[in-house]
Amino acid sequence: MDARPKINAYANIAMGGGYELDEAYPNMDFSFLDIGNIHVMRDSLSKLQDICYPDVDDQRWYSSLEATHWLDHIKTVLGGAVKVAEVIERQRSSVLVHCTDGWDRTAQLTALAMLMLDPFYRTIQGFEIVVEKEWISFGHKFSQRLGHGDRNHSDDQRAPIFLQFIDCVWQMTVQFPYAFEFNEHFLVTILDHLYSCLFGTFIGNCEKQREKLKVRVKTMSLWSFINSQLEIYKNPLYTESIQQVLFPSASIRKLELWKGYYLRWNPRMRPQEAEFERCRHLQVLIKLLREKCQELQEQQQRESQIATVVA
Repeated sequence: MDARPKINAYANIAMGGGYELDEAYPNMDFSFLDIGNIHVMRDSLSKLQDICYPDVDDQRWYSSLEATHWLDHIKTVLGGAVKVAEVIERQRSSVLVHCTDGWDRTAQLTALAMLMLDPFYRTIQGFEIVVEKEWISFGHKFSQRLGHGDRNHSDDQRAPIFLQFIDCVWQMTVQFPYAFEFNEHFLVTILDHLYSCLFGTFIGNCEKQREKLKVRVKTMSLWSFINSQLEIYKNPLYTESIQQVLFPSASIRKLELWKGYYLRWNPRMRPQEAEFERCRHLQVLIKLLREKCQELQEQQQRESQIATVVA
C-alpha cells in the first residue's frame, strides 16, 4: 500500500525516489491510497480554523466546511486503513505500507489498522502502546510537525498529521460506541498536551533526540498523568466482550466534524455539556444500578433459601 497519490509518486522519481514496479515484485498487489502530503493537510486545517473561530457563518456553514476538504482527507486516511485491515483479516496476507518518508501517512495507516484488528489496542493501555510504538518510537517528527521551539509560524514542515489520526480514532468511536474503553475526553486530553509541552511524551523528532535531551529523565510522561486518574477517561458504554475486528465506514455520509474538539471554544457552536461530564454522570448511574442489581440478587437468594427451609 503506497499512501501517496500516484502523481506524487511519479514526481518523486525526479528526486531519486519512485515506487515499486510490478515486474520486480510479481506476487505483489500494489495500490495507491491517494492521501495528500503535509502541505495539503496544513492548508486544509488552516481553512477549517478560519470557519470555526471566532465567527461561524450559519448560512454558509456546510458549504464552507466542504470547501476545507477536511472531512475528505479524514475519509481518505480512514478508508486507506480499512483497506490495510481488510487485506490482513480477510485475505490473510501481509501488507507493506509506506509513503514518501515513512513517518507521517504510514504511521496513520498502521496505527489505525491495529485499532481495527486487535481489541487490546482499543483499551486505554493498548492505545498508549500504539502511540508509543507506531508514532513515537517509529520516528514521527513531532517537534517539526508541531513547531515545538520554533518561532517561525510559517514553517512549511508543520502539519496536522497526528491530529488527523486522533480525528479518525474519534470517528471510529462514534461508529462503534461500545468497542473502545476510552472516551472523547481521553482523545482531547492527548491533543491538548500534544501542544502544551507540559509532558515529554511528544517532544523531539526521534529516539536519538529524546535520549540526547534526556526527556524521560527530566520530564513526566503524559501516560503517567492519564493513568493516575483513569476513571475520567473511561467510556461507560464500553463492552469488553466485543472482540471482533472493526471495519468502520469511510463514507463521507458517515463522517462528522468533531465539534467537541474543533468548536469547543466557540460559545455558539460548542456542546452545552462537556462529553466527559456526561460520561461521569453515566458512570455514577451505572454504579448505582449495579449495586441495586446486586442487592436485589442477594435478596432473591435469601428469600429462596427461606422458601426452601419452609418447604
